[in-house]
Amino acid sequence: WELNGSFYQPSAFLMMGIPGLEGFHHWLSIPFCVLYLIALLGNCVILFIIKKTQSLHEPMYYFLSMLAITDLGLVLCTLPTTLGIFWFNMRRIGFDACLTQMYFIHILSFIESSVLLAMAFDRFIAISHPLRHPSILTKTTVIKIGLAIVLRAMVSLLPIPFLLKRLTYCGKTELSHSFCFHPDIMKLACADIKVNVFYGMIILLSTVGMDFIFIVLSYILIIKTVVSLATKEECLKALNTCVSHICAVLVFFIPMIGLSMIHRFGKNVPPLINTLVAYTYLIIPPALNPIIYSIKSSHIREALLRALRRK
Repeated sequence: WELNGSFYQPSAFLMMGIPGLEGFHHWLSIPFCVLYLIALLGNCVILFIIKKTQSLHEPMYYFLSMLAITDLGLVLCTLPTTLGIFWFNMRRIGFDACLTQMYFIHILSFIESSVLLAMAFDRFIAISHPLRHPSILTKTTVIKIGLAIVLRAMVSLLPIPFLLKRLTYCGKTELSHSFCFHPDIMKLACADIKVNVFYGMIILLSTVGMDFIFIVLSYILIIKTVVSLATKEECLKALNTCVSHICAVLVFFIPMIGLSMIHRFGKNVPPLINTLVAYTYLIIPPALNPIIYSIKSSHIREALLRALRRK
């Protein structure tokens, strides 16, 4: 403990693996390693294919590249601490290191939410105004959108580490996960955390919450446009371009909303459920997104097959 008058701050936190299954951590590390490997290789392949294939240099695939980079970032943020616990029982993480990991996990989560919104906007423009799509979403516009997404996440979350550093901590220093999460850290404080709770809720609702609402609105407009199309074949063809994006939205938002609800209202939720939802939120989307887009996007699938033939 570091003592400064009445101010106490732990030098480190203790992370948790999977509660109740500590004796099986070595075996449980196998599926986690597989998921991490799929996420790393899959997203790297997506980026490689888009970079090397000239026909994929269009807004939809630029946004997919942003999604792949974000997923790689999420994987690299949680992989060291998660596998460190499973393989070596390395539960200790320094206070500042924990805040740094937490900051980047939340930034990348917010960026992923915003990228999914940008992809929904791209699909709406492509279906509703196909002739104007290239002129609306130019390469410069896509770059500006990407920079705005990153800047919004960084600025909105910048106060969070400082709000946590000002708190006095006492008693327990054990986190609920194998990574650092804002609601998890602030619950260990023995000071008034109303400011943290209020700010965290406002930022979550004004960023991820608004992103989700606008994604839903985008698809309402897309459905209205598709229904007005002349033939059933045209309707199905238009909707088919959205299937992979809808899957990515569901895979990301369902566990994220579930984890947020558990941390705020689930006092009686078993620790195992809390842990599994957290892993689902941070590991499953990066692993599934490359698979979803590789299966559903014929352009990526064909480019991947051409690359394999050349090898």
